[in-house]
Amino acid sequence: MNRFSEVAVALSGGVDSSLAAAILKRSGWRVHGVHFLLPAPPRVADQRIGRVREIGGHLGIPVEVVDVREEFDRLIIKPFVQTYLKGFTPSPCVSCNPLIKFAYLRGYTLKNSIPCLATGHYVRSGRGEGEERSGLWMGRDHRKDQSYFLHRLSQDLLSMALFPLGDMTKDEVRRLARDMAIPSHSSPESQEICFISGTDYRGFIEQQTGVKARKRGTIVNRDGRVIGEHSGVHGFTIGQRHGLGIASSRPYYVMEIRPEANQLVVGRREELYSLSVNAEDFNWIGDMPLGGEIRAHARIRYRHRPGSGLLKVLSPGKVRFTFDTPQWAVTPGQALVCYRRDRVVGGGWIRKQDGKE
Repeated sequence: MNRFSEVAVALSGGVDSSLAAAILKRSGWRVHGVHFLLPAPPRVADQRIGRVREIGGHLGIPVEVVDVREEFDRLIIKPFVQTYLKGFTPSPCVSCNPLIKFAYLRGYTLKNSIPCLATGHYVRSGRGEGEERSGLWMGRDHRKDQSYFLHRLSQDLLSMALFPLGDMTKDEVRRLARDMAIPSHSSPESQEICFISGTDYRGFIEQQTGVKARKRGTIVNRDGRVIGEHSGVHGFTIGQRHGLGIASSRPYYVMEIRPEANQLVVGRREELYSLSVNAEDFNWIGDMPLGGEIRAHARIRYRHRPGSGLLKVLSPGKVRFTFDTPQWAVTPGQALVCYRRDRVVGGGWIRKQDGKE
């Protein structure tokens, strides 16, 4: 790290971003805290701002609050709702990082002539000797690794990004934050979808759309026979078992969502395994394979254990990944992220195998 340079750190108020700022400050950096004001009830927003200002005071760094509520609603929340209504399962955190967090942090650095930016993500980045492109690696703590969420970052962003927690475990982070008496050292883990209270995304979608989302339709098996009824395709995702209301000696799982027909297709668990996955809008962090294909590992969702297989380039923005062993519940709308060992090759959005939107 280049000592005594300047860096803008995204501060959420949690322990991870707070410790990232503290580590940089202790290493000699001039740290500027940036807190993004997101859609939330006024009481919650005020609490977040108060917590961040308390952390800034403790660390002795300035903190600026940047209001991105309008942009967040337009770029994250509205697409989140529409994606569910189209029969896909979105990953809003994947979209938020390049479109909101890093984009506006980059804007802040440009406005204030700050050369670097940093976050509290559990990833590693850098550029090897003789390499022209910046690389992204999994965090050393694979239980907390967040490379899946950052695979869409551009080279411009990666080249100026610092990730002070990349070589740390969560336990080490908690311990060091406690030793440094950082106010957020015991704060709970942040929830995955920050703009939804709890886990009721169905209720959130209905709140956003009114009763339009609640449209009753049929549940059919692979042969097209009607075996049940649902109350809105927005309430289901691939691999879902609960909430189908089908009496059977063996459970059914959602295999396909057909919003144009307002229909769910269900099957038995063994019917949800797939060998190949198609992905579009692929963002290459590493170099595109010269021969058009490489052996790699891939994730089909955040908590998925990477599986080995063959990554084949169909076009610069389209790929097909064929796993060595079938993977369960490949879900359109989620991201396919590919790795070579711990290094991120890139990632794209999973689409339906027949190519239909």
